[in-house]
Amino acid sequence: MDKKTVCVGVVGAGAISDIYFENMINRFDNLYVKSVCAGHLASAQKKAEKYRISATTLEEMLADPEIKLVVNLTPAHAHYGIIKAALEHGKHVYTEKTLTDDLKKSEELVSLAREKGLYLGSAPETFLGGALQYAKKVIEEGLIGEINSFSISANRNNDMLLDAYAYMRQPGGGIVCDYGVYYCTALVTLLGSVKRVGSIVRTPYPTHINTMPGNPLEGQLMETPNESEVSAIMQMANGITGTFHINADSIFADQAFFYIYGTKGILILPDPNQFAGPVRLIRQTEEFWKHTEPEILWKPEEGEVNFRGIGPSEMAETILHGTPYRATAELACHVHEVLTAMLAGGEEGAFKDIFSDACKRDETGRF
Repeated sequence: MDKKTVCVGVVGAGAISDIYFENMINRFDNLYVKSVCAGHLASAQKKAEKYRISATTLEEMLADPEIKLVVNLTPAHAHYGIIKAALEHGKHVYTEKTLTDDLKKSEELVSLAREKGLYLGSAPETFLGGALQYAKKVIEEGLIGEINSFSISANRNNDMLLDAYAYMRQPGGGIVCDYGVYYCTALVTLLGSVKRVGSIVRTPYPTHINTMPGNPLEGQLMETPNESEVSAIMQMANGITGTFHINADSIFADQAFFYIYGTKGILILPDPNQFAGPVRLIRQTEEFWKHTEPEILWKPEEGEVNFRGIGPSEMAETILHGTPYRATAELACHVHEVLTAMLAGGEEGAFKDIFSDACKRDETGRF
């Protein structure tokens, strides 16, 4: 470890952790991953052996003076306690999405980070990838003219996911916060803050029989209380309006529909749950009666697939050099408020105003 790196401790050894470990160790040279801890020590030891790092308890990790940044890869319902403890020990924190499983907890952690003068960041970090950053450039340069609306629609099949991942049956694990967070974060980073939202939210299948072979719950009836469908109308602070729809009771193979409509063209974006995928454009032509095929403006280079860990890496660069940080707690908290409002509006059949503003922060993102 040297002055060009930030020492990292990782909390969590689940399915998402491998891509983080691989990228933080092998791709991002401003990170030095020192240790890992998990709810089960055996899981941490397995990851430690695989990546040649140390396995510790959370208490040992937080007491280590070398560790400056904690990367939290646990499910949302575990975030609050871990993040709060890390901040109270003077550690910067980057966490998997969402910031917590409850908006008030998220707001408390944002205030605590501000009080401590620490960076707090959150996934999803996919908006930092080439596709959405290129789309942002296209919008800022006015290539599609004045933007007036957007349309988002996506599908999933919850069956296998509910069998495999217990967190999806726990608070904060419904389709709105677990999957919609990618689309909402991308939307806010491209078009600005949300002003209000109204929605219809459904949970048509509140129970589910586990059919995964070898799973301890195979054949058992499980409670699946979280929402699986949402249809929302959103208004941005700048007046742009659009629709937001996710159906997790459909087929496998996510189909991303993410269109931004402007006076000069329609921008077609790839799945914001991924880093890869082309950015396409349908231009307005003089021969307006003719069908125009989308043209590819940008596509990833070969091998440019999954850059998870770019959020912690950018935070490390900010810690080392004071450069701007983009996956801020303020952004995450705003998105969390929007998603919470979707759920609340769906229950009440009403529009909900959004009071936080993700666009108000200093140039470094520091509180």
